[in-house]
Amino acid sequence: MRQVTLHCVDGALVNLVKAERRRGFHDGSLNMMAAVNLGMFNDPGGNTDSRLNKMTNHSDCIRLGRRAFLRNGTLVLAGASFDSGQLFAADRASTLSVGLVTDLHYADKPPAGSRHYRETPDKLAEAAELFGKHQPAFVVELGDFIDAADSVDAELGYLQKINRDFSAISKNRHYVLGNHCVYTLTKHEFLGGVGQKKSYYSFDSGDFHFVVLDSCFRSDGEAYGRKNFEWTDPNIPAAEVEWLAADLNCTAKPTVVFAHQRLDVSNHYGVKNAADVRSIMEESGKVLAVFQGHSHKNDHNDIRGIHYCTLVAMVEGTGQESNGYTLMTLAGDGTISIQGFRKQSGYRWTR
Repeated sequence: MRQVTLHCVDGALVNLVKAERRRGFHDGSLNMMAAVNLGMFNDPGGNTDSRLNKMTNHSDCIRLGRRAFLRNGTLVLAGASFDSGQLFAADRASTLSVGLVTDLHYADKPPAGSRHYRETPDKLAEAAELFGKHQPAFVVELGDFIDAADSVDAELGYLQKINRDFSAISKNRHYVLGNHCVYTLTKHEFLGGVGQKKSYYSFDSGDFHFVVLDSCFRSDGEAYGRKNFEWTDPNIPAAEVEWLAADLNCTAKPTVVFAHQRLDVSNHYGVKNAADVRSIMEESGKVLAVFQGHSHKNDHNDIRGIHYCTLVAMVEGTGQESNGYTLMTLAGDGTISIQGFRKQSGYRWTR
């Protein structure tokens, strides 16, 4: 590859193409690419050629000839054996994929209704195989990782078993607290069992910002734990709400939020102060989407430009055909693609 940066006057674009043709540009044995930064096409007075200005107002690839392209303000001249896919390599590099699962409810106990607790490890193994092929940047479980046990020791055993399987998928993992995670255990015990320091926090990966929320608090601000709550009373306390506002204010990156209880409904599945949380996210202008679980069924709502996507529960139903898991892809332009497997729905949202 050869990159050339030139100071050129009006007409330089055409002259450069002609010059490259004379140098063997159409010779099939030549594998050469010359890239010229069009920002340097200035006249002696410093005024950029108006035609080039018009052309560089677009980020798409513009074909100027059979092997000449304008890509993000750069002229690319390619030899016959050049793979045009290289033009889009930077765009592909800016994408980021994330593996998502929710409501595994693992427990070593018989089925109850539509919940088949002992089948979760096999369902997770199928998701792990898929994630292994695609190598997401990280994986997230969106809550209710385990189901209730009769004792703390038994519950810790459930957690150890399913987390061993989940940990094998990726070294980069995130856990959202669900109400079942802390029905028998305390938050400290659950977080210690999975090796996570905090129940709510944020992090960056690639060109994106991510937020993990904890809605496992009662209306009086008391944290869930040891059967001290009603599952229909989830709340995000004032301190966490203030933290979220400050966190979003500090980032310049497009943001995705992970939660367990839903932030888009006002029924018994919804966070009691969800409207306050939504207002903060909307005012930031940075949140692209919220991914959540809890109600076990596919759902999607677009509220003031933010996508609220509820994923299917892995525990529901018997057999792999009842499984559900997700590969989310974030593109540099803010496009979100949801590839759903088995019973999980798929989506594609553009900004």
